[in-house]
Amino acid sequence: MAVEPYRHEPVLTFSRVEEQAAMRDALARVRTRLGRRYPLIIGGQPRDSGESIVSVNPSRPEEVIGTVARAAPGLIDEALDAAWSAFADWSRTPAAERARVLFKAAAIMRARRLELDAWEVLEAGKSWVEADADVAEAIDFLEYYGRQMIRLAEPVVLTPLPGEDDEAFYIPLGVGAIIPPWNFPLAILTGMSAAAIVAGNTILLKPASATPVLGAQFAAVMEEAGLPPGVLNFVPGEGAVVGDYLVGHPRTRFISFTGSREVGLRINRLAAETPPGQRWIKRVVAELGGKDAIVVDETGDLEAAARGIVVSAFGFQGQKCSACSRVIAVDAVYDDLLARVREMTEALTIGPAEDPAYFMGPVIDEQAVNKILGYIEWGKAHARLITGGERLPGPGYFIAPTIFADVVPGSKLEQEEVFGPVVAFIRARDWAEALAIANDTVYGLTGSVYTRRRDRIQEARQVFHVGNLYINRKCTGAVVGAHPFGGFNLSGTDSKTGSPDYLLWFLQMKAVGEAL
Repeated sequence: MAVEPYRHEPVLTFSRVEEQAAMRDALARVRTRLGRRYPLIIGGQPRDSGESIVSVNPSRPEEVIGTVARAAPGLIDEALDAAWSAFADWSRTPAAERARVLFKAAAIMRARRLELDAWEVLEAGKSWVEADADVAEAIDFLEYYGRQMIRLAEPVVLTPLPGEDDEAFYIPLGVGAIIPPWNFPLAILTGMSAAAIVAGNTILLKPASATPVLGAQFAAVMEEAGLPPGVLNFVPGEGAVVGDYLVGHPRTRFISFTGSREVGLRINRLAAETPPGQRWIKRVVAELGGKDAIVVDETGDLEAAARGIVVSAFGFQGQKCSACSRVIAVDAVYDDLLARVREMTEALTIGPAEDPAYFMGPVIDEQAVNKILGYIEWGKAHARLITGGERLPGPGYFIAPTIFADVVPGSKLEQEEVFGPVVAFIRARDWAEALAIANDTVYGLTGSVYTRRRDRIQEARQVFHVGNLYINRKCTGAVVGAHPFGGFNLSGTDSKTGSPDYLLWFLQMKAVGEAL
């Protein structure tokens, strides 16, 4: 099959009047579909459990986006049966045919792009630009992983022995659990699912409970793209019930999870058990949290650094594992940088995500509000509040972008992931101390350095211990194929999504030697 080279999907800016009008029209169309009920999908058939997950608009919590049927352990057993049954044929389907399904799904998403953007705005509280970037990334994952599977289907290069026909090739693992997060409700969900599927596996997809309707939209796209019944089984449910049952089940071959450190480590522990009937060591692919730092030295461009900090810290309300939650500035520029960041932060607009006039929308739910406010109250007692520090009035889950200064290295606000619009400023004596503070964390996901000194850039490349390091730019916005994404330490298994190696997590190599 002739396939064009991979290209990144361009992101819309909505700067043109016609783009704005088209997006408003998409929002209006999607609003006519709110409140619908979405069933489980098991073996290609809709199933209704009678139990529900209710999804609401975080900008307007009184507005119900939809209700999704909630799975229970008995239905998980049925879904595992369906997935293993489908695996027999799907695992033997040529890689090019599996890739073609992904390419078709990408075309469907491209045609429905603004509609999917609108679902993201309403269910996840993303701004128009953040929503479109998420959909573009989902398309990128489909296009990129399809091409990578075609490449991996080629014979492995070996050095055969004389008198033997030696070969090696990749085969899929089996049936896996896909457990994506709510903060990139289409992009990460699509990437995790598509990688496992195109590798020849079959999956049980448990979407995040805060954004299950977007999961249902993805399942519908894959069905339309021609994915055979049973390859993708849609099983929403609570993590503590459905997730634990699925992770611990002896017929689950692998788990792909993106989410919090606490849940990821629990999954890793459960997956390490070998209950009766289990024939394998489960493979766990885990992308967890971050406590990401932007380091600024006395030679850095302070205006560029301030812009990068504000976008990295407050884009999508700081609800990104890659978000800047620590700014470590050397003493010589600390006060100047802090003043610039404060000025830019106080100019940010906050309001319902569907209105493009606002840069920031809501955080995801009331639980997130309470967690973030808890960190803010701690900060008020142990650091210096510069701006923000409050929940904003109104029905939505809005929190003002918040800056704390003079945060002590090693303290709660400097070490723990807040996952909200809160950034901590830490003062360092010099460059060496700044790097030491940046590395003094259990995480190692993203980081950024603003400096004009080439020797310091080279030092950061070698010793700033993060999976994704950026130089003189923001620490968010990894692009499929350009920035393989994944972190060190307790940030996860460093599986590097969007890289040539990622599909190998869902494959195993088989070697065959035949005497001639």
